[in-house]
Amino acid sequence: MRRWGNGVRTALLLGLMAGVVLAAGGLVAGRAGLVVALVVALGVNGWAWYRSDRLALRAMRAFPVTETQAPGLYAMVRELATQARRPMPRLYVSPTDQPNAFATGRTPRRAAVCCTQGVLELLDRRQLRAVLAHELSHVYNRDVLLGSVAGALAAVVTYLAHVATFSTLFGGRDDEREGGLLGTLLLVLLGPLAAGLVRLAVGRSREYEADADGARLCGDPLALAGALRRIAAGTEARPLPADERLVAQGHLMIAAPFRPAGLAALFATHPPMAERIARLERMAREG
Repeated sequence: MRRWGNGVRTALLLGLMAGVVLAAGGLVAGRAGLVVALVVALGVNGWAWYRSDRLALRAMRAFPVTETQAPGLYAMVRELATQARRPMPRLYVSPTDQPNAFATGRTPRRAAVCCTQGVLELLDRRQLRAVLAHELSHVYNRDVLLGSVAGALAAVVTYLAHVATFSTLFGGRDDEREGGLLGTLLLVLLGPLAAGLVRLAVGRSREYEADADGARLCGDPLALAGALRRIAAGTEARPLPADERLVAQGHLMIAAPFRPAGLAALFATHPPMAERIARLERMAREG
């Protein structure tokens, strides 16, 4: 049921993305702009479907690792995937000092799980295994497709805002400058709206569900609670810069990677870490 719901929300996000592109094209360049925008909308949706997973990996400068390079990491993921009787994702490492992890991709067979160098150095084996189980739960629940497309939507809206602003500032005729001004106004209004839609589409409940499913998969709720506690302290001590490319993908991370201010606050999608930890500890007490 949850996977079906994620599929419906993904389709709605793709439709919204096409609507944003068409509205911007029509306001900036009239009927001719609508034709161009229609072609662009189809291309953007195709790109979001097939390539959205690359946005987060590129934003985090992640690189793929082989089993020879990371035998321990491979062993843990293979064990968990085998236990879940599901495909094993590709593995990536980001050279970022901040402790964090995320999963991305449109299907379980094409998914990728990425750990930062910081999280690999911070956590012990038991805690890292629990974090990987959490990320695999996102993959197997099809959260990653929705999250990846949501990130692509945010990136497209941000890009269109820059294009519309450029058109307004450097447009030729007065009518073109007026259209560009309207397009810019629309996109300025749509920026916070897109952030809100991303929050609604992704939903805070998915982290609670991935925590619970990950704890069941690894069989160790307290290990995941301990990992989240250490990751929360690490992200607070070493927040990522609120770069537009990173902010648009921040909802994929296991912990909010930014200080809650400015643009990052608009895209805040993570529930309180203390509540997540409390739920896992309660789960452990209840057996």
